[in-house]
Parts: sequence; C-alpha cells; structure tokens
Amino acid sequence: RYEQREDFAVVTQPFFRNTLLPLDSTSKPDMSFFAADCFHFSVRGYAEMAMALWNNMLEPVGEKQTYNNFTHDRSKLRCPNPEKPFLSTRRNSGFGNSDLNLEKTESSVPYWAVIVTAVAGILVGSL
Repeated sequence: RYEQREDFAVVTQPFFRNTLLPLDSTSKPDMSFFAADCFHFSVRGYAEMAMALWNNMLEPVGEKQTYNNFTHDRSKLRCPNPEKPFLSTRRNSGFGNSDLNLEKTESSVPYWAVIVTAVAGILVGSL
C-alpha cells in the first residue's frame, strides 16, 4: 500500500526470527538477559535487541540478519557509511517497483519460546 510513496516505507525487521536462547558458561539459559519475571528482557537483553534492530534497519532488504547471537559485544553495532547513509527500504535496496515476494512464511512458534515458557513455568511453579 505504501509502495509508490517516496516519503514513507514499511520494512519488516527479522532480527528475532531465528534467535536462540542465550546460554551461560554451563549451557543453561543466561538469566542476565531476562527480568525477574523471566519473560521480559533485562536492560542487558533490551540493549542486545536494540543493537540487532538497528543493524537490521541498515541492512538491505533481502539480506537482513534473522537472528541475534547475544554476544554483548558493542563492536557488532553497525553505523551508516558514505555509500549508504540511510535506513534500508525496498526501494533503496534495489527492488524499486519490482515484485518482491512478501508472502508470509509458514507461521510457527520458535523453539526458544517454548524453552522460555517452560523456564518461566518452572520458576512460577516453584514460588
């Protein structure tokens, strides 16, 4: 619906589509990324998601990263450069008015959501 507009764009940012649950050194869920309710992110978790979202917005459509690796490494934060000093949209990613397949992919619950829900259930049950 906004395809022909030059002053507005809607772009899906898939950085969370294939993200894995962050693990600590003992291969257990790293709870430092989650708030006390074990559902929402902590400040650290939100920082990771914010970096992944920002990086996704700079990546061209069709080449966007679909995961976040939770490395807590500030050096992975990307910056605009002289060749691409803007946020990526379909139009400036080279798709213009061409037909890009925007059909929704098969909807499924990512397996990490099941793990987070199970951990939350265990914690709530133990309280």
